[in-house]
Amino acid sequence: MRGIEALVLLSTLSSSVLAAESSRPRGVGPEFAKFYKAADSFTCISNPSIKLDFSRVNDDYCDCPDGSDEPGTAACTYLSALSPPQPVVGAPNTTLALPGFYCKNKGHIPNYISHTYVNDGVCDYDVCCDGSDEWAGVGGVKCEDKCKEIGKEWRRLDEIRQKSARSALKKKTELVNEAQALRAGVELRISSLQVEIKEQEKKVEDLKKKYEEVERSERGKVVKSQGKGSKVTVLAGLAKQRVEELRDALIGLVNKRDELRRTVKELETILSTFKEEYNPNFNDEGVKRAVKSWEDYAAKKDAAAEIDESAEDRDIEEISKPDSETEGINWAEWETEEESDVEALYKFEEYLPASLRDWVHQKLTDLRIMLIENGILADNANSGSESKVVSNARTAYQTLNDDLGIKQSTVGDLTNDLEKDYGPDDIFRALKDTCVSKDSGEYEYELCWLDKTSQKSKRGSGSTGMGNFVRFDKLYVDEEIDAEGKGLGTGERTVLMYENGQHCWNGPNRQTTVVLACAEKDEIWKVVEQEKCMYRMDVGTPAVCENGQRKADSKKDEL
Repeated sequence: MRGIEALVLLSTLSSSVLAAESSRPRGVGPEFAKFYKAADSFTCISNPSIKLDFSRVNDDYCDCPDGSDEPGTAACTYLSALSPPQPVVGAPNTTLALPGFYCKNKGHIPNYISHTYVNDGVCDYDVCCDGSDEWAGVGGVKCEDKCKEIGKEWRRLDEIRQKSARSALKKKTELVNEAQALRAGVELRISSLQVEIKEQEKKVEDLKKKYEEVERSERGKVVKSQGKGSKVTVLAGLAKQRVEELRDALIGLVNKRDELRRTVKELETILSTFKEEYNPNFNDEGVKRAVKSWEDYAAKKDAAAEIDESAEDRDIEEISKPDSETEGINWAEWETEEESDVEALYKFEEYLPASLRDWVHQKLTDLRIMLIENGILADNANSGSESKVVSNARTAYQTLNDDLGIKQSTVGDLTNDLEKDYGPDDIFRALKDTCVSKDSGEYEYELCWLDKTSQKSKRGSGSTGMGNFVRFDKLYVDEEIDAEGKGLGTGERTVLMYENGQHCWNGPNRQTTVVLACAEKDEIWKVVEQEKCMYRMDVGTPAVCENGQRKADSKKDEL
């Protein structure tokens, strides 16, 4: 019984809807039906003071200043925004009250079409698939109703788009989760480093104090000779070694000089023979210049030859001989010098009892340090030599201190990274340093997220920088979306600005405006050069998808 009541109710509702639709004048949308209910009169929608007989509705004559009396004809097209301005004398309102001619498009999506296209002799199936806009059959044109097949194809494509949109949203969720995990990893790394830095700062301070104490202690020690003999003996050994090195270097230079002299002699012989044997009647300016240059060189050489270099050669030969063959320094005399009285004096501590030795040694060391710090004695730390104890203490301190500096710098870099703009939910953190490219015939374009854009010629001329990432921005667009769901659509879109690229010849530095729209995968759709070296790159990515965005954009495009 209840089923029968439901069927009756549905039948009644359907009849009411059909009655309502049939009672509306042609071209009136359901949201404007309330203005056309009266059967005997009609009031202009934007001008309620003007009342007309209902028979003047859709009579192909524009009576209302807002065109509301002609919803189903083209009589008021001069009011259309697509038409040139045409003043209406005395009209209080010349703005269209209706969005256009209403196409019911049963089996597809209802839509409005501009009155300009009503009865223009063209079937506008992309907007009015039921052909109702050509009801008058102007020029014999009859537009059949194609909403069934058009709607079926649209729903098929829309299902693909919606499936792609759901996949894109799923990928966006994955990107957000990855970005949050990366951010958490950075925060954890900072926290860990801060703990390490705090502990290491104490260790560095301890090593610094230890190094300073060791250095101060070593500074007060008496310089001892290396091996047997006094400091003079050590100095003599070093001087002998240095003199031998200089003598070997001098001998090497003399040998090179002699080799160069032999080479010059051979070249002079060749040029001299060339001058004597060349044909002066042969008119070759290059040969003549060469001969003239040789003659000038030979004249200078003859003048220089008068200088006797034999004395200089003898001096060099004498210096090159070992000291044992000349009357040079008797190194053996200096190297075997006996220990001086001063050295023996410094060893008096060895003759003291053990109980007193350490106390005296410390007092003497403190006294020596005080004299050094007051400039009375020379500072051994500045003598060019450093004890192994001081060297080890300094190395340990510097190594740990350098490592501390690296960790502190790393914390600074990571903190700056956390403060950097990576877009909503930090989502572009998951895309950073990844790239996407597009083959565009002669060139291959590449976008590296938050890094750079580039253009590479297939002719092998290298890569051209089109800009480096500087900031996020916004841009309002109104563009189509193709059947595959690729395109920017309508609305405000996220923009990545890449500036300060490679300098353009006779122009500015290259820059790229990357406009993003929702897509199932990262993909460069289009690259255009809007102005000289000013590029725009349309890119699809899941990172900017929003719930319902693709559906809304697709519907707007269809409408």
